[in-house]
Amino acid sequence: MPTLIASHPLIAGLALLLLDILAWRLLPASPRPWRVAARLGLFLLYSWVLISAGLSPLLPPPGADSAEGLAGTALEILWWLYGARTLTVVLGLVLIGRSGHTGRLLQDVLGALIFLLALVAAAAYVLQLPVKGLLATSGAMAIVVGLALQSTLADVFSGIILNTTRPYQLDDSIAIDGLEGKVIEIDWRATHLLTSQGSTAVIPNSLAAKAKIINNSRPREIHGVAITLEVPASIRPRRVLDALERTLRGCRDLLATPAPKVAMKSAGVEVNQYEISGFIGAGASKVDVRNLLFDLAHRNLEAAGLQRVGEAAEHPRSRERLLLDEVKVFRALGDEEKERLARLMTVSDHPAGQVLLERGDVAGQLLVIGSGVVSAALPDGDGWLEAGRMGPGEVMGEEGINGDAPSSARFTALTSCRLYRIDAAEIRDCLAQRSEVRTALDKLQAFRTQASQSLLTEKPTAIRKGGFLSWLHRR
Repeated sequence: MPTLIASHPLIAGLALLLLDILAWRLLPASPRPWRVAARLGLFLLYSWVLISAGLSPLLPPPGADSAEGLAGTALEILWWLYGARTLTVVLGLVLIGRSGHTGRLLQDVLGALIFLLALVAAAAYVLQLPVKGLLATSGAMAIVVGLALQSTLADVFSGIILNTTRPYQLDDSIAIDGLEGKVIEIDWRATHLLTSQGSTAVIPNSLAAKAKIINNSRPREIHGVAITLEVPASIRPRRVLDALERTLRGCRDLLATPAPKVAMKSAGVEVNQYEISGFIGAGASKVDVRNLLFDLAHRNLEAAGLQRVGEAAEHPRSRERLLLDEVKVFRALGDEEKERLARLMTVSDHPAGQVLLERGDVAGQLLVIGSGVVSAALPDGDGWLEAGRMGPGEVMGEEGINGDAPSSARFTALTSCRLYRIDAAEIRDCLAQRSEVRTALDKLQAFRTQASQSLLTEKPTAIRKGGFLSWLHRR
């Protein structure tokens, strides 16, 4: 066998190269270390073939002008290229294993440098070319190419810096100069983002390296959320801040630590800007929390009698009338019917901590929250389990309207509250005349009863969407 290899080194070498290609294509992708080990073994076998044939990659082959010499030259040059490729594969296994996808760009850059060094070494050792002159010529050409590809090279080296410092990784949700999206790929030239519209944004690495980057996925445990509102400058800021503070109390998804806050962001001639900011856990949806904060802010500002920009009413209405527009069960009523109910509503104010409706009590009135935050709790052994929080436009006591049933939850004022009450007799007259209202009230009561039973049965450690919290927000 060694004699055959020594007699036909070109055939043996080409056979090993072909075997390497087939092994790389046919071996399963996982586990990856076995593929790398197979390629490394074939390279060592190829090196043994050269040595057995009396060839050395560090020396030109004997009889370089003959056919055998040319074949030996080709085998030695291929050895350098084969070695460069094997080394890049081994480095790729190490880099990808430790750095994940972010190491791929570094692997490609190192691979290019290794191949360049292999070509220089082959020219110096095998072809006996003057390396100094070659390097000088290559340097001049590199300057010309570098000037021509200045922008591309800036992207490449910026990509190396980004992959080394790792301000973001795959699947992170980031914002680069105001453009938000999820990182789906980082390559030589650019970072690819999947935007909320479902399109792909390609940002050059040189631009990303110089831009302000906001990584919404770090830290992993909590994420920041903020909304900005504009309110006419004629309204006293303290009144707006108080209403927005109640908005924070009404959102259970906001973490207590770090504490959420409300701040006046800027003051203008016509409008003032206010910002609500806080943090949510990893399991909460930032979009859902933002939408809820906007809705709660609208309701609390309206409950405080404050109008936002562009909300000046052409036909001023009473607070009672506006509140009925927010109650879902009354949306089927016409304007005249709502006006009649609004005139029958009575108002009462309650301090924080007062029980508004005790569990087991039969409400003789339908209670509509005009302002403030109300906590709904269910009995859980020796204590109480807070199931959710309610805000302006939500109702309590519907069990007493339908069949004089007792309340299934205890409702307590978390902040100072204003309640509007509608007598049960008036509501029942409305139910008799409007089947749509009765249907809506029946569905609401049935859903709340089922949700409360499910909550007590499961006893979750955290409020989940679709549970009792949704029961409250469906009004």
